[in-house]
Amino acid sequence: MKQLIIGFNLLFFLFLSSCGKAKKTQGNLNDKIETKPNIVLVITDDQGYGDVGFHGNSIIKTPNLDTLAAQSTELTNFHVGTTCAPSRAGLLTGRNSNRNNAWHTIAGCSILNSEEETLADVLEKNGYSTSMFGKWHLGDNYPFRPQDRGFKEALYHGGGGVGQTPDYWNNNYINDTYFRNGKPEKFEGYCTDVWFSEAISHIQAQKETPFFTYLALNAPHGPFNVPQEYFDIYADSDLTDRQKRFYGMITNLDENLGKLIKQLKASGQWDNTIFIFTTDNGTAAGISNEKGKQRGYNAGLRGTKGSQYDGGHRVPFLISWPAKGITSKNIKSNNELVAHVDLLPTLAKLCGLDYSPKKHLDGKDMSSVLLGETQQEKRMLVVDTQRNQWPEKNRNSCVMQGEWRLVNGDELYNLAEDFGQESNVAADYPDKVKAMQDFYNEWWVSTEADMHYAKIPLTAPNETSVLLTIHDLHSEQPIPWNQNLIRKGEQSPEGYYLVEVTEPGDYQFDLYRYPPESDLAMNATVEEIESKPNWDGLSEGVGFDVIGGQVQLNDIVFHEKGIASDTHISVSGQLEKGTYKLSAYYQVEDKNSIPTNYINVIKK
Repeated sequence: MKQLIIGFNLLFFLFLSSCGKAKKTQGNLNDKIETKPNIVLVITDDQGYGDVGFHGNSIIKTPNLDTLAAQSTELTNFHVGTTCAPSRAGLLTGRNSNRNNAWHTIAGCSILNSEEETLADVLEKNGYSTSMFGKWHLGDNYPFRPQDRGFKEALYHGGGGVGQTPDYWNNNYINDTYFRNGKPEKFEGYCTDVWFSEAISHIQAQKETPFFTYLALNAPHGPFNVPQEYFDIYADSDLTDRQKRFYGMITNLDENLGKLIKQLKASGQWDNTIFIFTTDNGTAAGISNEKGKQRGYNAGLRGTKGSQYDGGHRVPFLISWPAKGITSKNIKSNNELVAHVDLLPTLAKLCGLDYSPKKHLDGKDMSSVLLGETQQEKRMLVVDTQRNQWPEKNRNSCVMQGEWRLVNGDELYNLAEDFGQESNVAADYPDKVKAMQDFYNEWWVSTEADMHYAKIPLTAPNETSVLLTIHDLHSEQPIPWNQNLIRKGEQSPEGYYLVEVTEPGDYQFDLYRYPPESDLAMNATVEEIESKPNWDGLSEGVGFDVIGGQVQLNDIVFHEKGIASDTHISVSGQLEKGTYKLSAYYQVEDKNSIPTNYINVIKK
């Protein structure tokens, strides 16, 4: 009997010890991280808070996301920018986009300034294998491309979406040409399938080092092109055709997400992988008010993409790291205020990195919130929508504190009681309004010193030329930011590129109507590509009867005659080191001068 009691006590002691160790392993970030976690960050484009099944959307089919949500910790009060590039800039730097020249989506103001330190920079310096797949949208020229910003492996389309002006000619989501570390490469298949397939293959090859994979999807951003089978899933749903395409794109990416998670689990990498799913702004097409009838679902939020109300910037956020206990078993959800700018400092802490930011961060380490250890009820954050040439104070602003929102400086909402932001209670809480506006005023002053445009160098290492596209023209006038507008040739904005000459000498400027890879003459008429119910076509391309070209850099003007049946006009001149405002125009027989869409710059 004595031996039995001793044996029982020993077993009981071992049981308590094992429970204590398990608890410590799950929750204590001070434990030594012997093996650094992998990181997979999936961010979709234009998918809003209500565009998932796990937020109550009864129409959309997202079974893999719903399963992930059931197993992950969810941040239900998570915020990003209200449009594409601002969200990506904030996520990767921990700094609001007004500080780093990514406050717009076009017009030279979606280029992440070169001095900014990115999440990929930090992780690469700490021994991570870094990769990105999909949408970059923070600069198409050196030194702004993903491979220049800490990503050792990068596969991406040009501009802010497939088929935009900097993208490869005639890309339309299927069988496209994308850029691998800057070099064009042809792929077969639907773009979202390609991004996931390439990401999975890359991850499978990571055996010896921890990896960071940034899977930044362009779906479900327009054009809303989707394979017929995914469009057909919603054939009988009470949605517009546009919404059926949009939902089909989300179901396709959900299917691919399931494949990625399955692979991570099969390879044994899942438990020690920080897996994050989020989106970049509110819904673009999840809600329709066509002919006075509302269709779709926005989870009760006010506003959509581009809005300073929560529907524009409150998005889904799921995070899983089973090895540290960040799962639904420990914390199912957390409603603390967290934002995209928090990811860099938070991941640095979670991964045990020695990280000291080089610049002031708007974000902060929120790892304790993910582990349920502390609350941050008093913190405030700002989100706004600029989308202009220079940030303007109080423009489309929102100050956030917990569930309080100060919108436009004079509208106050408490989302804990008024989720749809219908009742402005500013008159009832003047002290709250003042405190939040005071925070905004101080924050704004802190951002002004950081505001400046990015300069595009006219030479790049290991490159024979530099291609400028009208997508990055500084202008307040309408810009042909996608290839359909390029084809139409109707817009003629006045503006300039801010460029830098780092090597003095002779330069050649080849002025193109169509992109160089198209091999089309300046006066070529390009055939229309017809639309289908599940796919957008492209307009007929209109040629120009060009007789000459001109390039101006500050007060220096170069010009040359041209022949319309050529692909381009070459204009040459000598430049000294310095910063220039560069403009380039065609002279056309029956019109005034019009801006060239593409400028290929060659240092002789």
